[in-house]
Amino acid sequence: MAGINIPGVTDKYNTNDTIEKLMKVERIPLTREEKQLETLKTQKDAWRDINTHLTSLRDSIKTLYSYENPFNNKMTTSTDENAITAEASRGADLQSFKIDVIQPATSDRFLSGELDKDYKVPKGMYIYKVGEKKVAINWKGGSLSDFSQAINKRSNGVVKSMIIGSSQGKKSILIEAVATGKENRLIFEDDAKTFAIESDMISPIQKSDNNFGQSKSELKTTIFQEENQQQRMPKISLEKVAFENEKIKIEPRGGFEIKVPEKVSINPNNHITFEIKATNVEDITIALNEQPVNPEIQESGFAEFEGIVVKNFISDTQLPAQVPQEKLIPIQDKDFLYAIMKDGSEKIIELPNESFETETKIDFSLNEYQNIDKLAIRNKNTSKIYEITPFSVYNPSENLGFKPNNAVSEADDAIIKYEGIKMSRPSNDIDDVVPDITLHIHDKTEKTATIAVKADVEASKDALISFVGEYNQTVAKINILSQTKSDVIDELTYLTDEEKEKQYELLGMFQTDFSLTSIKSNMQSIVSTGYKFSDDAEITMLSQIGISTNASGASGGYSPSKLRGYLEIDEKKLDSALENHLDDIKNIFGFDSDGDLIIDSGIAFKLDKQISAYTQTGGILALKTANLDSKIKTSESRITRLEDQMNEKEAELRYKYGQMEGTLNSLESQQNSLSNFSKQNSNN
Repeated sequence: MAGINIPGVTDKYNTNDTIEKLMKVERIPLTREEKQLETLKTQKDAWRDINTHLTSLRDSIKTLYSYENPFNNKMTTSTDENAITAEASRGADLQSFKIDVIQPATSDRFLSGELDKDYKVPKGMYIYKVGEKKVAINWKGGSLSDFSQAINKRSNGVVKSMIIGSSQGKKSILIEAVATGKENRLIFEDDAKTFAIESDMISPIQKSDNNFGQSKSELKTTIFQEENQQQRMPKISLEKVAFENEKIKIEPRGGFEIKVPEKVSINPNNHITFEIKATNVEDITIALNEQPVNPEIQESGFAEFEGIVVKNFISDTQLPAQVPQEKLIPIQDKDFLYAIMKDGSEKIIELPNESFETETKIDFSLNEYQNIDKLAIRNKNTSKIYEITPFSVYNPSENLGFKPNNAVSEADDAIIKYEGIKMSRPSNDIDDVVPDITLHIHDKTEKTATIAVKADVEASKDALISFVGEYNQTVAKINILSQTKSDVIDELTYLTDEEKEKQYELLGMFQTDFSLTSIKSNMQSIVSTGYKFSDDAEITMLSQIGISTNASGASGGYSPSKLRGYLEIDEKKLDSALENHLDDIKNIFGFDSDGDLIIDSGIAFKLDKQISAYTQTGGILALKTANLDSKIKTSESRITRLEDQMNEKEAELRYKYGQMEGTLNSLESQQNSLSNFSKQNSNN
């Protein structure tokens, strides 16, 4: 309805405008406090940003002198990476060595015969065993593909399987042991064995008895020319060999040769095994050295006529027997087993380096001694008796009661030669031959491979470049916050326009705070100082490896940017220094100056110590942000209080002006009534 005015709602007298103008004056303290709070928060963010840069710089610094420093990193090269590679830990020596890979370690990988593509694997309990591990699969029956997937899903790293399309409409299943080494044979049990036989993966065999050396009649005298033979030392004799308790006993200086059966030697996959035990006895040289020796007298001769032989009497010198002056020297020799080849040559069969004080099993493959004809046992020792069992023969492929029909590979150990020393391991990853180096075997070597261990120069270079980058970014941040010239931002070409605009807002924010200029000055002093860690040190300063405030050597007059403390890198000079003085570079970043095995000097050590005073818990930056937190909290409380006051003041003004409007409206209404009354009287 026109003409109605409600105080506090309608604005007939412009009271809202009046109240807003009055409140604007009242809000001046609140607005000032809000701006102050925003400034405090910006300062806190700036200190936190400085803390982030210093922390990143410190992390980069710590990698340059800690145990994990890149100067100790090693890298390896191989002249035959297809056959063998190596991985060196930080403790590995700089070296090179030669390796021959005779064979890599392999696992049993058996392929079935060709099966119809819709072949169904019968249900049952399928058990596969490899070494000490086994997996049991309760199969409910199904396709070949589903069966293969079930093996892979439930095998727990024991075996694995795959399906191969062998021909049109036919498939084969491959089952292999995951672990390599001749001790990790793939064994089929229960329904797994039945399926393997029915799928033509394996065939049962009759175990043959190829043992030999079970009677003394098989033993023959060994012909042996001993080096440095002592004159009175007994020769290796078959007479000192006997059978006792179904074992061959070989006394000191005893020995024999035995023929390897043709049916055994013809198969290089055969292994010969026996057990041996050694017993120490009194050295035979003790008695021989005390035994008198009669003078040696030549035969006295004979005469023969028409079949009649007349011998002379034996000469009698009447000289007593005497103990000889030259003493026999006891012999200790661990080599006693030899392979005699068909061409008459011999090879020592390398045995474990043990004393054989307890029964020890000896096992060697004929694959390493092809064309073998005989075995020779020679106990050259003078104080040791050997007892060995008869020789047993087995073929690893047939020893389990079956043979694979389609073996892709069979379980065997890796065999290598390290600097000419032959050794075997069950795995292709060998970490116990060269200290701190793991060898990775891939294939046979065609010729001897050389493994070289070198310093990882690239890792050191990357770490130094990272350090310089972090250092320069920290200096740039300090310059922006402590200086007022916009040049310090304009010269940072890596910043985007948007990033530069944000930095302009921070320019000179802490120009009166000497903590920033102090840490920058200390950092510049540390990186420009020399560190002579030894009398013969060639590299003692960063500038000598191509890192300084003017590493490029550029001339051309005054350059303000070069005075701001940024580091530059002369990459060519750095590469040369890393190649030729890596140990010196490591030491200028951190070294032990007092011999207590604790790093206590160097560029990285001192920078770390300097920066940690700022970044650590309770450090300089933590105190500054804590102080700002206190101010921010106080400011926020003050703002809350002022806002409450403003609300109360505004409510009070609105109440008073509402009352005023009501009074004015009442007076206006009375005036209108009087005016209407006067008009009515005039009309009458």
